[in-house]
Amino acid sequence: MSTLAMSPAQRDEFLAATHVGVVSIADGARGPLAVPVWYRYAPGGTLRFVTGARSRKAALLRAAGRAGFCVQSESPPYQYVSIEGPVTLGAPDYETDVRQVALRYLGEAMGEIYLATSAQNPEPTVLVELRPERWYSVDYSRLGLVP
Repeated sequence: MSTLAMSPAQRDEFLAATHVGVVSIADGARGPLAVPVWYRYAPGGTLRFVTGARSRKAALLRAAGRAGFCVQSESPPYQYVSIEGPVTLGAPDYETDVRQVALRYLGEAMGEIYLATSAQNPEPTVLVELRPERWYSVDYSRLGLVP
């Protein structure tokens, strides 16, 4: 049997598609924090997501300086891409990091409602950029089985 791993181009394409990702961050004596996030990724670049500046997630990212991130398909044939790497935290650009991501995940109408609702009780946010250093991927469609 050939490998189930995706090629670099395939994993870039998969990661750039619209999926909910799960970020995983070391948390000392507790288990790692693993939480779902909306994100954006351009092939060959960094993976970007916005989170609350005062959140546990942001505090752990600042302390660890690294994170893992996993994206999967929800139906067969199952696929996933998982990355690990260093993170940097900075200021988000509202248009690209907040508005465009909300519209991507919710569509035009629901995205604008979400943004308007969020603007009523704004909280400070931070942009997280994860630079992939290690890649893991599986594409079960390579088995040739059709569900």
